[in-house]
Amino acid sequence: MKVLVAGATGETGRRVVETLVAQNIPVRAMVRDLNRAKELLPAEAELVVADLLDRKSLPGAIADCDHIICAAAARPSLNIAGFFQVDYVGTKALIDAAVAQGVQQFVLVTSLCVSKFFHPLNLFGLVLFWKKQTEAYLIGSPLNYTIIRPGGLNTEAQAPLVLGKADTLFEGRIPRQQVAELCVASLGHPQAQHSIIEAVTAPDAPVQPIPELISALASA
Repeated sequence: MKVLVAGATGETGRRVVETLVAQNIPVRAMVRDLNRAKELLPAEAELVVADLLDRKSLPGAIADCDHIICAAAARPSLNIAGFFQVDYVGTKALIDAAVAQGVQQFVLVTSLCVSKFFHPLNLFGLVLFWKKQTEAYLIGSPLNYTIIRPGGLNTEAQAPLVLGKADTLFEGRIPRQQVAELCVASLGHPQAQHSIIEAVTAPDAPVQPIPELISALASA
């Protein structure tokens, strides 16, 4: 297994890279700024310069990777089209490139509540709307997909993980590190195939290994 991580220098993406390295899973980090990546990412990670908005750069970035974890997302800015450009157009291009190269599994990180068009977050460039459109595009592709919908992202101490099926969790928060661990645990997990997994944490929930939570969710 070799994993390409898109959005590798983002707050969630770099934790995905670190988790893969910690588990001795070969990883290629897709970055736009090589010098910044060298400062942020583990030395064990292979680096490749590519851009979601540059379709020609994507096949080379994916080459010999059989799994992709996409944690790329536009940052809030004055550019209200940013979420359309990155979260939708750019990620669609990565999905197309993954299809062309026969990638075995595509793990996409989106957000809780993407199905709620009138959610307040959509006031900011329709961020949830465009994430939902990208989900639909991935689901309609021939790829084996896993869509991770985390709650509000933070860097707090870890707490027991709670997983739900699509459109069953509508509030809650989750540390970015646990999102990264969930992404990595879904790689090759039979019950994570062709599935949407929503994730938050709850201090009073029972502690269970992530693979077991994924299996239990599939059989619920």
